[in-house]
Amino acid sequence: MLIHIGFGNIVNTSKIIAIVSPESAPIKRMVQNAKEKGMAIDATQGRKTKAVLVMENSQVVLSALLPETIAGRVQSIQGFSQEGVPEDAETE
Repeated sequence: MLIHIGFGNIVNTSKIIAIVSPESAPIKRMVQNAKEKGMAIDATQGRKTKAVLVMENSQVVLSALLPETIAGRVQSIQGFSQEGVPEDAETE
């Protein structure tokens, strides 16, 4: 499934390993190393990075949306079962 991460940018949810805040020093180093290696995708459209998505292939995707917002979108997509009914929906 695909999710919108801001400004018309979309990522594959099955490839996301983690969604983290960019504030800690280790994450800042990870982003800098990814930029140096050409493994960073900047999807912020020039705005402040508020979330870093770590992908399966060691790429990092920078987003201007909060991690909680992106995680909520992932959970809302994954909350639908194969029948298209939310898992927490009441059944009669």
